[in-house]
Amino acid sequence: MNSVVVIPARLASTRLPNKPLADIHGRPMIAWMVEIARAANAGPVLVAAAEEEVAEAALKAGANVTLTDPDLPSGSDRVYAALQAFDPGGRFDVVVNLQGDMPTMRAADVARAVAALRDGADIATLVSPSSDDEERNNPNLVKAIRAADGRCLYFTRSPAPHGEGPIERHVGIYVYTRDALARFVAAPPSPLELREKLEQLRALEMGMMIRADAIEDFPKGVDSPPDLEAARKVLQR
Repeated sequence: MNSVVVIPARLASTRLPNKPLADIHGRPMIAWMVEIARAANAGPVLVAAAEEEVAEAALKAGANVTLTDPDLPSGSDRVYAALQAFDPGGRFDVVVNLQGDMPTMRAADVARAVAALRDGADIATLVSPSSDDEERNNPNLVKAIRAADGRCLYFTRSPAPHGEGPIERHVGIYVYTRDALARFVAAPPSPLELREKLEQLRALEMGMMIRADAIEDFPKGVDSPPDLEAARKVLQR
């Protein structure tokens, strides 16, 4: 596999404006994400920046940068647009979509997600177990339901699966074969995707195989000012 890490980043976050440039101990969040991606040794690091300010910060952090249309509908669309501009010849056949708002993500877990793209999987991702009832019932925390071999059967905001045992929290990283990413962004949003507001359900409805490996940590995304303060505390240690 010849992989590239693409980090989609844009300023237009409703709950945390200018999120990629949010200061974390003297550096913008996007710089932390570039550092994580570089440490994962999963190929060159490309930031899909929707604005010049983000592009400048990413370049300063040592990333490659492609400016993408800020009106693209999703992070996956931004990743694909940036990839096509950066690598029109198709040298990279595996694409890591590393979210731009997960500064507590471990580089080793990025590498773990890449390694999970095996045994015919179209897409790989990560999950983290939890026995916390509050998390089980939190609709903002996405749960993955997997078969014993790691194949993802469903993703939901509901408390699932029913019955005794932990839930598996979905960690927001995706590793695509290039072909799978191209097919995914070319397809319209699916009924379950629209209902649950989870774009990975489009891939499942298309018949793609998503495989997930479990990790111990849960790198929560930064979506609000309290999330940002929590990330600052973690990264201070």
